[in-house]
Parts: sequence; structure tokens; C-alpha cells
Amino acid sequence: MSDLFDNIEKKTNVKKEDIFKLADSVQGADFSDERTVRRLIANVARVANVTVTKEKEDRIVKAIVNKNIPLDFASIAKLFSQK
Repeated sequence: MSDLFDNIEKKTNVKKEDIFKLADSVQGADFSDERTVRRLIANVARVANVTVTKEKEDRIVKAIVNKNIPLDFASIAKLFSQK
């Protein structure tokens, strides 16, 4: 398992400690609360060193709060990568 996170760290330049902290912050989060979702988006963007425009943030928040996407990292990552 450690090799998996080491590989992710090498490919993304995101420390595994940050991944664990982010995962902890998502557990038990109220995804129907817009403020919570916006905070999580800001944390993901900071950890991933990605700029999220206000428009993109609004789209992501709307999709999550309205339960229009599955709440897994792959789906959320896909939203971050959309232009």
C-alpha cells in the first residue's frame, strides 16, 4: 500500500500526508451543505496546486450539492479537469 502512495506522490507532487488529511476531512462531511463543499473544493485545489475559477467552483458545488455526481475522487477530479 505504501508503494501506491509513493507512486501517487511522485506523479502528482502531492505528499501522502496531505492525501490522508484530505481524506480525513471528507469523511463524514455534509455534502448537502454548500459552505462545506466550497471548503472541501478549496482544500483539494490547494493540495493539488490547481486554480479553480469561480465559475468552475460554482459548477462543482452545484453538481455535488444536487447529487448529480457520485462522490468519489475520480468523479470529483474529472470536474476539476473540465474547462
